[in-house]
Amino acid sequence: MSDTSRMYELEYPSPSVGGNDASGPALIIAMQGYADAGHAVEGAAEHLKAALESRTLATFSNDELVDYRSRRPAVTISQHEITDIDDLQLDLRVLRDTAGTSFLLLSGPEPDLKWEAFSKAVGDLVQRFNVSKTICLYAAPMGAPHTRPLVVSAHGNNAELVGRMYTFDGMVTVPGAASILIERELHKRGKPVAGFTAHVPHYVASSPYPHATFQLLQSIEDATKLQFPLRAIESDISRVTKQLTEQMEGSAEIAHVVHALEEHYDKEMSEYRERHPQAMMPGEAQVPSGEEISEAFENYLTAIEDRDRVLGQDEQQLSLPFGDDENNLLMEHFLIDPDDQNPPADEE
Repeated sequence: MSDTSRMYELEYPSPSVGGNDASGPALIIAMQGYADAGHAVEGAAEHLKAALESRTLATFSNDELVDYRSRRPAVTISQHEITDIDDLQLDLRVLRDTAGTSFLLLSGPEPDLKWEAFSKAVGDLVQRFNVSKTICLYAAPMGAPHTRPLVVSAHGNNAELVGRMYTFDGMVTVPGAASILIERELHKRGKPVAGFTAHVPHYVASSPYPHATFQLLQSIEDATKLQFPLRAIESDISRVTKQLTEQMEGSAEIAHVVHALEEHYDKEMSEYRERHPQAMMPGEAQVPSGEEISEAFENYLTAIEDRDRVLGQDEQQLSLPFGDDENNLLMEHFLIDPDDQNPPADEE
């Protein structure tokens, strides 16, 4: 047994881990920590765990990985007695998507300690459960307007995972994260791995931004063919969009600054399109291949037959096109209220 196995405890009896018929399950890594602008990564993990059936496969040791002095858990005291302590649980779970396909999710707080050993432990689990592909999720504050389609950029060692997504040209230097070390470890082991980064408007990066959560999960769907229930997030997007639109309409100065971001964004996207004419741009749907269209049509015909039978007898940060004064104006003006549950006026 590897020394890294001391970092986690496997569930016994272990839940069944399936996947596609031809390969093992996909693994999604969504750890909350440094690279989680708009709470997009945490939101993606929490949505999947809340919306889909899941069972724990392995639980990592907090004593091995967490610095409690920098990440003190909240303690609840009621009637002069300690009644609850927040559980900082980092675990690996098996979930089933809406079509019944199994996949794995590693989520929880990013470790404070032993990143090298932790990445090797995750690599061991990837091999143990025959993981076919791994996608690590990130979210970064960017100089992008909320009025344009949100960008999700991709990097990785597998063309099938990166596909025609937005990628950075040349060399980029970014701060490290535990997930980055996992990517490096899996690359060393010859495993397909990619990282998806949501580009969150920097002036709303400290608030929950469901647009980024939605786009991360949709990008995973495109890359893995998994199917997620996203309607609840779409409702959150409508609510937040309404808040931001009302706040921008109330200030001509703010609208002018956002317009400058729009022009900068449009210029960047236009130049990228010229360099990568076959790329799928933000806001564009993934165009299916002929094989995928054929498979979808066959599934459609099968569904009709089944129905009739039943009837007969389911990172790089973009530079800002203005100075600090305009930037501070944006940061101070926009506010997302997660407690505002009033739907947009045109919704029933």
